[in-house]
Amino acid sequence: MWLTIKSTFHKLNPMVELHAPQLDSLFHALSDATRRQMLRTLSEGPQTVSALAGPHAMSLAAASKHIRVLESAGLIRRKVQGRTHWCQLEPGPLATAHEWLSFYDRFWTSRLDALEQLLREMNAKNPPHSEGDDQ
Repeated sequence: MWLTIKSTFHKLNPMVELHAPQLDSLFHALSDATRRQMLRTLSEGPQTVSALAGPHAMSLAAASKHIRVLESAGLIRRKVQGRTHWCQLEPGPLATAHEWLSFYDRFWTSRLDALEQLLREMNAKNPPHSEGDDQ
């Protein structure tokens, strides 16, 4: 038996069309565990490049490469004070990603709600048999 659920979504996610390059850059930046940890650290407040590199046992050059990816995605802003580079979280692009993901959250919630309703209706028509029932 095939299960067909009438879709309430008739359009593609407009966020895909409006922000595709920004989302590509954002999800690329978020795809790396080191960069995600750097963002988590930055959520506690501005940090130096040295402080961001420290927990990952990497060189400052390697940390700077990760930071450049985060900067190009708009996730952080770097400010130079003398010889010290300070990084600060920029939450705006994360809100864009959240909005994009929310579309799919609503999409799947709607689909799963429809499936649950269908299963309830089927169960009401054909209640399951207990082990002692005659079949």
